[in-house]
This record gives sequence, structure tokens and C-alpha cells, in this order.
Amino acid sequence: MTDRDEAFAEYFAARSSAMRATAFLLCGDWHRAEDLVQQTFTKLYLRWNRVQRHESLDPYVRRVLISTFIDEGRWGWWRRERPQETRIERAAAPEPSDDRVTLLGALARVPARQRAVLVLRYWQDLSVEETAAALGCSAGTVKSQAARGLDTLRTLVAHPVNAD
Repeated sequence: MTDRDEAFAEYFAARSSAMRATAFLLCGDWHRAEDLVQQTFTKLYLRWNRVQRHESLDPYVRRVLISTFIDEGRWGWWRRERPQETRIERAAAPEPSDDRVTLLGALARVPARQRAVLVLRYWQDLSVEETAAALGCSAGTVKSQAARGLDTLRTLVAHPVNAD
């Protein structure tokens, strides 16, 4: 294994779980979150030699993850691979509380760009400026998308729609 591969493997081992959690908050599905993280880290690996400062990768990787998520939503599921009958067994995630289920269900219905802002600002605890850099937009856009996203989220939590 080359030094390049070792450095990448170390970074992947250290950060893939956190990126997977972020991806889950964006898309609301663990399998899709894994796909997003896989696509993100594949893109990172292909650019690994060109990334100038390996010590500050998190903002770059977050931006790639969010761009991948938004692009996937823009182009739809029809371009994705089709699932096979063979399932990979994974450790079960802990059972979420009712409040968490309600919140995650509502978050999944917030528009993608607003959801990305909410996840970065309130889950990742990024500043307005860091969020703007991750999304490639202005601080004003982050503020307005956060306000709209919170309004949407409040409405969805207050008036949940039954999935029945």
C-alpha cells in the first residue's frame, strides 16, 4: 500500500461514520446514506493527490457530500443503480425515540437545500460562513434558507402527516 493509500484509508476510517450520520440526516435512509458516503469518498480518492491541505479535509468532504446529495435529488433515482435481492447484514441501529422519529420524518420532507442548511448549521454546528462555504453560496442565502427550513420543520412537526 502506498503512502497515498494509507493516508486516505486513515482519513476514511476516522471520518466515514460522521459523514454517514450527516448523510442520513440529509436523506433519511441509512442505505442511501451509505451510497452517498461511498460516492463522496470515491470522489475524494480520485482527487486525493490534488487536495492541498489534508489537515483541513472535513469542510471539503462535507461540501462534496452535500453536492452529491443535492445532485442526486436533482437528477432523481432513475439514474441510480437498482438494488439486488442479496442484502448485506449490518448491525441494527438503536431504536429511536418517538420524538426523534417525528423530527427525522419531518426533516426528510424539508426541501433538499433547506435540509442541507439545517443539518450543517444545527447538527454539524457550523457557522453561517462555514455553511455558506460548504454549500457554495452567500451567508445571506444560508440565513434565509435556515429561516425557511426551520419554519417548514416547525410546521411539519406541528402537523404531521400520517404515512398510512
